[in-house]
Amino acid sequence: MSDVGLQKTGETGGVRDGRGRFRKGSSGNPAGRPLGSVNRTTRAATLLLDGEAEALTRKAVELALAGDPVALRLCLERIVGPRRGRPVELVGELALPRLADARDLAGAMSTVVAAATQGAITPDEAVALSQMVESFTRTLDAAHVERRRHWRGALWKQSVMRMIKSRKARGSRRGDASPANSAVRKT
Repeated sequence: MSDVGLQKTGETGGVRDGRGRFRKGSSGNPAGRPLGSVNRTTRAATLLLDGEAEALTRKAVELALAGDPVALRLCLERIVGPRRGRPVELVGELALPRLADARDLAGAMSTVVAAATQGAITPDEAVALSQMVESFTRTLDAAHVERRRHWRGALWKQSVMRMIKSRKARGSRRGDASPANSAVRKT
């Protein structure tokens, strides 16, 4: 095979592997693409549309008013925009109870389910509220584990202190023993 169709590149300084690919962590352009640089095609399209933006917008609105569904959707998407999350207001008997401990979680979940089934909130909003309650559950679990760890550590420390005191007490009693008894113990 001849090298006629292949483009020649400069020396890569040994950063390519046996197949000609760049090795991990190195490339032909280590500095990367300069910030703010724009593709030539994008630049050309911007120059063409620069003076025509107002006329194109006017035409899209005219087509939408004339009943063109694509133009209508385009205009509405620009005016209204995609719907994002909204604040959920649950009042009255559908109000979420205050979450203070694990006993409140079942009530909160049943309230979320009731609000979704009655149509007060959308199923997506119910999922988001359920995830919030679940996150609270995990927070309670983590706090419980930490309290238990701290409690066990305190118990362990108390037991070690008792053991040290009892050994000291036994040692002082041994010190009161007669020299004959201490000689027997040493052997």
